[in-house]
Amino acid sequence: MLNVKTHSSMLSAGAQALVVGAALSATAAMAHLACILIGAPAYRFMGAGERMARAAEAGRLRPTLVTLVITMILLLWSVYALSGAGVIGPLPLIRLVLVLACAVYLVRAIAFPFLKPAFPENSNTFWWISSGICGLIGLAYAYGTLSLWQTL
Repeated sequence: MLNVKTHSSMLSAGAQALVVGAALSATAAMAHLACILIGAPAYRFMGAGERMARAAEAGRLRPTLVTLVITMILLLWSVYALSGAGVIGPLPLIRLVLVLACAVYLVRAIAFPFLKPAFPENSNTFWWISSGICGLIGLAYAYGTLSLWQTL
């Protein structure tokens, strides 16, 4: 049986949305770890920019550290989404973390026109696909958080 507060063993639509958001956040975290393992080609493919890719090729520590921080944040958001869904036990500041995660994903999704000049080597396809993914994750967090607000 799931460790839930007010959810039954069948997850509500809001809880399901948070589970989907958690899975997508964890997948994004793993994709970031792949950049560390694969190196410069993965940094380029994932849109980190040529400067990060060249730094990785040169063996600098900065790309690894930045990528690890992003990975940790994405995994933290994933765990909080699972907590919000009632799949794992309650975590402190659940509402705040879920709202912040949602906001970051949604801002990233819609702010790409302002980010593009900083990464001129990224294609329009990259921006549309990555922004769409961020938007989808942000909407899953938003729907789940709003749906379960009273039980969080």
